[in-house]
Amino acid sequence: MNESFDDVLNRYMNALPASRVQEAMRYSLLAGGKRIRPRLLFAAAKGYDVPEKDAQAFAAALEMIHTYSLIHDDLPAMDNDDLRRGRPTCHKQFDEATAILAGDGLLTYAFEVAAGAPVSAEKVQRSISILAKMAGPAGMVLGQCLDTEEPINKPDWEALQNIHHKKTGCLLSAPLMIAAVLAGQSEEVVASWHDLGDEMGLAFQIQDDIFDVELTSEQLGKSNSDARNDKVTSVTLLGIEKAEEVMNMLYDDSCKKAETFKGFDAKELITLIHSVQKRNK
Repeated sequence: MNESFDDVLNRYMNALPASRVQEAMRYSLLAGGKRIRPRLLFAAAKGYDVPEKDAQAFAAALEMIHTYSLIHDDLPAMDNDDLRRGRPTCHKQFDEATAILAGDGLLTYAFEVAAGAPVSAEKVQRSISILAKMAGPAGMVLGQCLDTEEPINKPDWEALQNIHHKKTGCLLSAPLMIAAVLAGQSEEVVASWHDLGDEMGLAFQIQDDIFDVELTSEQLGKSNSDARNDKVTSVTLLGIEKAEEVMNMLYDDSCKKAETFKGFDAKELITLIHSVQKRNK
């Protein structure tokens, strides 16, 4: 991903009327972060020799959807977090009502942005369908719902994996699937990318669980809410050593899967997966 992606996001924000909700949307969207979902899309698009300009609107839409989910996840009714990306969460910087509306705004604006992508109507339709499915009540939203029920249900390892596949894996699968759509791949190939995203999502969440135990809020740039709320995590179920073993196995399997797609140069994507695996927060 080139260094001007934040400029792209800023341009989309500037296209909106100035308002308190637009200010809150900008505050959260341009707060930094790892930009993993856009980077996955650009890496997979490059592997298929898809021009970056074709993927740009979908990359922005993915980051908007991810940011909306963080804003809502931080609310008192959810994780009740005060810190995100090293600064006050949206509802702390503004207020709860504005944060809810900022999340709503980012989610809906994401689809407007995606609809304007400079590709064929068929590719736009297929890609938007993936965004909606992966982010919606059969995907990320379901994962969030299951996560809120965790204190009551106390999931075992199998149930926790399902939560992570939905909550995290779906939105890591979406960029890979969209890249395949932009490359003109069949529905069967597009669906196969979902499996890779699922593995990455589980590995990523296990990694976060480990960081939540080993690092301070200041080091993380966000609250250690899972540890604070005594939630069931991969670490509490498996222990740190086993969790690290499973995490590394999943990342390695993701790299191997990336090499199995015909007509796809996996080098860029594998490099990105390794960089995510080696992150320190």
